[in-house]
Parts: sequence; structure tokens; C-alpha cells
Amino acid sequence: MLKDVVRTKTYQNVIYQNKFLFKDKVVLDVGAGTGILSLFCAKAGAAHVYAVECSHMANMAKEIVESNGYSNVITVLKGKIEEIELPVAKVDIIISEWMGYFLLFENMLNSVLYTRDKWLVNDGIVLPDKTSLYLTAIEDAEYKEDKIEFWNNVYGFDMTCIKKQAMGEPLVDTVDQNQIVTNCQKLKTMDISKMVSGDTSFTAPFKLVAERDDFIHALVAYFDVSFTKCHKLTGFSTVKSSESREPILSWASITTAPFHEMAHVMGPRSRATHWKQTVLYLEDVLTICQGEALSGSMTVAPNKKNPRDIDIMIKYSLNGQRCVASRTQHYKMR
Repeated sequence: MLKDVVRTKTYQNVIYQNKFLFKDKVVLDVGAGTGILSLFCAKAGAAHVYAVECSHMANMAKEIVESNGYSNVITVLKGKIEEIELPVAKVDIIISEWMGYFLLFENMLNSVLYTRDKWLVNDGIVLPDKTSLYLTAIEDAEYKEDKIEFWNNVYGFDMTCIKKQAMGEPLVDTVDQNQIVTNCQKLKTMDISKMVSGDTSFTAPFKLVAERDDFIHALVAYFDVSFTKCHKLTGFSTVKSSESREPILSWASITTAPFHEMAHVMGPRSRATHWKQTVLYLEDVLTICQGEALSGSMTVAPNKKNPRDIDIMIKYSLNGQRCVASRTQHYKMR
């Protein structure tokens, strides 16, 4: 993830370009990993940084902190954030890179919310503080044939039981801009500074309007993450192929959008992040004409047995001149 330049450079720019937020402040880094965010904060003038990491990487983080001469500013604490005790009663800033695939898969958002409620001062800030989940539809015949339809006949044998499982497991991959058939719609926005843990379960309607005559094989979800407490939030960019699309990028925003011709902190051609996009294949191949709408809803909830997994339900319908379809599909990210 350190080599995910979009991710790491965005955090670095947010911290270094907004030193006024960090100067002489106490910072809590949740899920610190190697401690790179803690090092950024210390270099930006934080009075002290508590880097909490529950894995064995905490030991490496301590060594990295010492090697870079920040042992007097950064304290690495090994353990779960819900179980440790901080040497201070409150902190001024909580920073974390908690996002997972599909935003919510295997993420640490609930840990961040717990930390916010327990340790953040009343006028403290959480970084990042806003995130949004989006949906679009793509043509993907070649890949679906290779990965899904393959199981219909495997060297002369029926293996459709595997096909059913493959259809129910969202695919994390990079989607090309040219595959996109419809507009993109925002499904959900989360305000990390105000939301509660239950807000990660939701149902959101969608209406995706075709921009050309084509086929739809899958829906694609992606997200962006913003830091709205920065001094200047500028440079929002809109996908040029559609006037109706939401502005989803700024200099202080990470995005997993499946588009490559957008302004970003890294330059006019944004680079893919390690989160990529999440592809949800449909059982139907939808024949859609320009201007027709694929309507429905997406329901998202943590799995009851393992809350780090995500259950997704999609209801969709198309009543077009060349295709009529209606279906409910269930997916599990695990």
C-alpha cells in the first residue's frame, strides 16, 4: 500500500499543506501499519502522535520511528484500539486509512468511530471525514465469458455449481472508461465526524441512464474519500464524457473511480489505487438503448457472522424497447 502513490501522496499532501491543523496537536493514528501517517504528522509539527497497530507490524513501526529520529514525538502502541489505554485523556486529531475494497470490506471504520467517541476532544477533527460510494454499469462480455460462463462447460463437464458461486462474489478489478455504458450515481455519503456504526448498513435507490446503445453485464461500485477540513478544497474535476456526473475528485480526495482522464493531485491522468473497483456481475445480459434507465436499489450490510465481510443485495429492473428484465441478486464479499 505504500507503493499506492495516489493513496499515500494524498495523505502526505493533506498533512504537509495543512500544517496549521497539526502544529502542537495530539494525534491518534488508528491502524498505523508502518507508521507512515504518524511520521507525516510528526514532521508537520504535531506535539505528539500515538500510533496504534494491532499486528506484528507494530514492532517494525517502532523500529522505523527510532530510525528516523521521532521516538520523542511518536509512541507506537501494539493492540486493538478498543482494548488499549492511551497515556492521555483526549486527542485533537484522529487520522486513519481505514478504507477497504468496496469501501466497507474488511475496513476499520467502526474502530475509528469508537475512537472518535472515546478520545476525540469536542472540537477535534477526523481525517478523512467524508466518503461517498458510487455506482455505474458496464459492458463486459469478454471478461464475463472468460470468468463466469467458462464453468458451463469445462472440457465437456458441467461445473455450473462453481459458476453460481463465482456470480455471487464481487470481483475487485480495474475497469476501463470505455466499458462504461451509463451515467454514474452517488449511492451513499458518510460523514465520519457525525455518523454512527449502524450507518454502514443502508439501502439506496439507483437509476442508471444509458449513454449509448449497448449491453450491460455488470454494475461497478467505486468510492471517493475527502478531507474537508483542509484550508483550500479546490480542483474538483468532472468526468468529461457526461455533464451529469458528480464531481468526484479534488486535490484532497482519494478516488477509486474507473476513469483515467481526470485532474488529480498526481496530475491530469489519475493512477489506479490498490482498491481498484468492485464489479458485480448480473445474471441477465441487458440490452439497453440510449436514454433508457436501469432502475433498482442496493442494500449493504456487514455479514452477521463476520462483520468484516459484506452482504450486498441488488434489485434491478429494465423496461426497454429491446429488453425487459427484473431480478434480485445477492453477493458476499469475503
